[in-house]
Amino acid sequence: MKDKLNIFFRLQSKIFRIILFFVTVTLTVYLIPKNTKFKFDYKEGLPWNYETLISPFDFTIYKSNEEIEIEKKIVSSNSEKYFNLKIGILDSVLFKIDSLTKLLPQTVVYELDNRIKSIYKQGITDYNNELLIDSVILTVGSDERKINFLDIFQVSNFKFDGLTLLNTNDSLLVSNIFQNLKPNVFYDEKRTFDRLDFNLSQINLSRGIVRSGVRIISRGEIVDSEKLAILNSLKLKFESDSSSKSGSILISIGYFVIVALIILFLFLFLRKNRRSVFLNNTKMMLILTIVIIFISLISFTVKLQPNYIYAVPLCSIPLLLRAFFDSRLGLFTYVMTVLILSFFVPYGFEFIIINVLAGIVTILTPPDLYQRANLFLTVFIITLVYILSYFSIALYENPDFNYIDFSIIIIFLINGLATLFVHPMIYIFEKVFDLVSDVSLLELSNTNSGLLKKLSERAPGTFYHSLAVSSLAEAVAVQISGNVMLVRVGALYHDIGKMNNPNYFIENQTSSYNPHVDLDPTDSNEIIKNHISDGIKIAKKNKIPDRVIDFIRTHHGTMMIRFFYDKALKLDANTKELDFRYSGPKPFSKETAVVMMADSIEAASKSLDKPNIKLIEEFVEKIVDKQLVDNQFINCDITLKEIEISKKVFKEKLINIYHLRVEYPD
Repeated sequence: MKDKLNIFFRLQSKIFRIILFFVTVTLTVYLIPKNTKFKFDYKEGLPWNYETLISPFDFTIYKSNEEIEIEKKIVSSNSEKYFNLKIGILDSVLFKIDSLTKLLPQTVVYELDNRIKSIYKQGITDYNNELLIDSVILTVGSDERKINFLDIFQVSNFKFDGLTLLNTNDSLLVSNIFQNLKPNVFYDEKRTFDRLDFNLSQINLSRGIVRSGVRIISRGEIVDSEKLAILNSLKLKFESDSSSKSGSILISIGYFVIVALIILFLFLFLRKNRRSVFLNNTKMMLILTIVIIFISLISFTVKLQPNYIYAVPLCSIPLLLRAFFDSRLGLFTYVMTVLILSFFVPYGFEFIIINVLAGIVTILTPPDLYQRANLFLTVFIITLVYILSYFSIALYENPDFNYIDFSIIIIFLINGLATLFVHPMIYIFEKVFDLVSDVSLLELSNTNSGLLKKLSERAPGTFYHSLAVSSLAEAVAVQISGNVMLVRVGALYHDIGKMNNPNYFIENQTSSYNPHVDLDPTDSNEIIKNHISDGIKIAKKNKIPDRVIDFIRTHHGTMMIRFFYDKALKLDANTKELDFRYSGPKPFSKETAVVMMADSIEAASKSLDKPNIKLIEEFVEKIVDKQLVDNQFINCDITLKEIEISKKVFKEKLINIYHLRVEYPD
């Protein structure tokens, strides 16, 4: 039944990781902008900084906005203007002036009547537009004719012309008659604007076609007005095709496949190199959540203002993950994220180079980011690498300082300032995912508070033993690139279980009396073994993180309690060796292995009588080799080379502790 339950839980965990994989991929694809950006940046008058551009498909060359505006002005000035001549107005005018003409001679009346009829036949208008000097369309009933606008009489001009044309002395009376003349030609605004709209719609927006495979422009060639029009047309065609429904679906499919591959590589990396992380769903969720957050930030920036993408502190990814795991995991995850982002940010190739160079800085700078000086130094170097790499690429593409945008420095400075907020982000992720980072480990390493204070009061010998183990283990961790802070804290807490029965452990015995003398070896064995389980209970009660509790569990592995086993064997030949072994587990990381070695070496070194360099070297070799032979390091990722380095460091530290020097012959 127990085996079936284990199989069920393992299967459940696998299913969760599969779901986590597809949710991550789907969410990432959803966040990615679907309108593919044209990947080339160019300006009129500047050289083309990319490889020779070949037309990938047929596309139309569109006129520039300036060209279209000029054509619109020409069409507007040449577009036909419409006027309507209303026939019935002549009769009403003749009726009005009939009483006035009775006072004039009959010959004048006859001439005036013919003149007015001739004028109204030709047309008279009060529409006065000095710019309107071209031909117009005059509509008379159902007929239309094209005439010169100047042939239509103006009401104001006709009054003056009339006085000089008619040879009569009755000028005042005739002038009064002219004042009663009304226009019969009117501007048809609706038909004029309808015609203008039609003429404007006939403007051809294109001026040629570029066929697929044709060379458009070569590296170094100047982008003139003709090349600019072609490049703008290619960009318009490229982006319109990608934004179409069919194009958007195909782009989404392409994104899904490439994102799935990248996330799969991340999963495979964790499964092969960080199996404990891979099998922990909470840790997997933390990693993928950080990836999604920064993808969403870049996606939002691309949609809002693509020029500001370098303001997003992407280097926070490896810094965050390094605080919870290690540099290698952080950098690999960061590179995978940058690869995803490069598919939708402008100038993806440059984006990859600049960000990868900056990301590498995060594993080359001091590891102790919980120290403010180290964090500021790291951020300073990251910002400097960003600026140097950006300007190096800019100069490579266009070797002229006059064309470099130096305002980008401000964006990189914003990036650096945002990266400084990595500590608050670490705290948030700790609380949300219930994990521990190096920052929390720093707080736990304070020996004047919490459990360590109680340990120093109840079991002072154990406390100082833990300090010594911490010093030894930390020195080794530095040399083998382990998590120094984790090793330090794990060593400080590894023996807190001894607080329950401090006098049963030799380092806390202040007199020559040993309470084990009065106990059966089996009982003594149980008391010694129980400091592991007691330590775990105390740690959990005080909410010590599991990463630290692991050192309590593993610092003795499954080693034998040899002293009490030999004593029990003398009393009972049937004594089982297994009963006198710690229940484990064995160390499962290089950090827990280092603390196991340091604990055994520090404790046993107290028994050395008249230590010398040779004795210490043999002593260290014996302790570590015994653990190797007992397969205590079989489950952890420490190498034989790292074990040899550990031995060397232990020897050097012990020699320094005992103030030993090489003895030279007389």
